[in-house]
Amino acid sequence: MDLLKSTEITKAEEAMSLKLFDLTGKRALVTGSSQGIGLALAKGLAEAGATLVLNGRNRDKLEAAATEFSNPVELLDFDVTDHAAARAAVDEFEAKKGAIDILVNNAGMQHRSPLEDFPADAFERLLQTNIASVFHVGQAVARHMIGRGRGKIINIASVQTALARPSIAPYTATKGAVGNLTKGMATDWAKHGLQCNAIAPGYFDTPLNAALVADPAFSAWLEKRTPAGRWGQVEELVGACIFLSSDASSFVNGHILYVDGGITVSL
Repeated sequence: MDLLKSTEITKAEEAMSLKLFDLTGKRALVTGSSQGIGLALAKGLAEAGATLVLNGRNRDKLEAAATEFSNPVELLDFDVTDHAAARAAVDEFEAKKGAIDILVNNAGMQHRSPLEDFPADAFERLLQTNIASVFHVGQAVARHMIGRGRGKIINIASVQTALARPSIAPYTATKGAVGNLTKGMATDWAKHGLQCNAIAPGYFDTPLNAALVADPAFSAWLEKRTPAGRWGQVEELVGACIFLSSDASSFVNGHILYVDGGITVSL
């Protein structure tokens, strides 16, 4: 009888623990979610019970991505680098469809060039896509979250939030800014019931890194440099995203969670 009671208690505790990560009834907007990390995170949040809103500039790509979900998803095609467009799209969605409970600021780009030859226009695009978009969409969504007294904002940072490599100095600058903007969001908005955190991926096999993945010399260097000894797979970011989107992270704020196979902690 005691063993039976113990088993029942264990099952009850397990159910309570799992409920902390349950996103049923929540709606999540993921920017830049037609491919790569954004799409993988969107799928993971959907599997945890969330209703998804996919974002990108290309409607055709979004519609193609939507076919990969077993449940219906919403599509919100606007340019995250356009402050007015982001505000209008979010306000209209909230008025017509309902609350956005979770925001994942994932949209980003890369450009590689020696710093002394780095094109000024590419630098400006990096600033707008990687950092200004986090401000534009973050502010637009947070205005509604603040009124409700709750909300989750997850910004996608990078190992370049803490580290640098040749030929990507402006990208490094933008990801450092994402880390600090995340801290600023938490400082301003935690008092309103929001949790604002960041995920900093290491080197993952994504379309953004296709050229590096295809380079045997770089892959060999990365495998030696990373304690885990390999490239990351995008699905390995999902657990961190679910944690930061769920009640399990209710007292986590302004944190940058590195998911990088150990590269930032090892020389």
